[in-house]
Amino acid sequence: MLELGKGLLTPTEERQIRFVRKTFEKGPVDRAVRVLQRRLGSVWIEYCTRNIRKVHGVERLPRLDPAKSYIVVSNHRSFFDLYVITSFLVYRDLLPHRILFPVRSKFFYDNPLGLVVNGLMSFFAMYPPVFRERNRAVLNLATLDEVSRVLRQGGAFVGLHPEGQRGTGDDPYELLPAKFGIGRIIHGAKATVLPVFVNGLSNDIKRQVMGNFDGTGGDVNVVFGAPVEFDGMLEERGNQGLFRRISERALADVKKLAEEERAIRQRG
Repeated sequence: MLELGKGLLTPTEERQIRFVRKTFEKGPVDRAVRVLQRRLGSVWIEYCTRNIRKVHGVERLPRLDPAKSYIVVSNHRSFFDLYVITSFLVYRDLLPHRILFPVRSKFFYDNPLGLVVNGLMSFFAMYPPVFRERNRAVLNLATLDEVSRVLRQGGAFVGLHPEGQRGTGDDPYELLPAKFGIGRIIHGAKATVLPVFVNGLSNDIKRQVMGNFDGTGGDVNVVFGAPVEFDGMLEERGNQGLFRRISERALADVKKLAEEERAIRQRG
């Protein structure tokens, strides 16, 4: 990404990408970040959601081998979907992996304060950056390949949204079309893919946390599924059409979990 970004990245972006990238190199810094993600990062999320979060389907998950990498794919309704999913697993010592979620570059990588927030809130889980500007779209291919590279190293757990952006419609069960980029990551990494559907989270974190403590919060359902089966697609030669099919297959499993969650919610 840094090589491709010559002339496209600002000096601040270059410095912050280089800094966070180095924390993924095996050594004491990487080990320290993993401990902080497990022992501190998951605790406050667990504490702020445990009374409203209802989890289903955990028995479908395979044992998460610390030496292997995994990808979780979920629907995208709030900024906190992946944090709630991973914190549940981390808090229960089911997930010893280094966690990362690609994040928009604006603020988190073009502002020095973004690096501080990234470190304090997620212990540098928000990596690598995604660029929204059309003239820098080429950098997003490097972002996709960087995620695949980290996954191939082993010991990583990456959260991705096949839809590519948040769904803002009134119906939480109506998902946006799958984007090809997630399929490119899955194809490049060959990692196990775990589908999840989340419903009930909002972007009003203050109100939602208050509802967790005062008993007024609505249920936040998290439904885990069994690993996605790609039926040989990951062994095919990569191209954009194949990547889109892989993304669509992953999203199809998320949609099945959406219907399961709908039934759970209707039963009360």
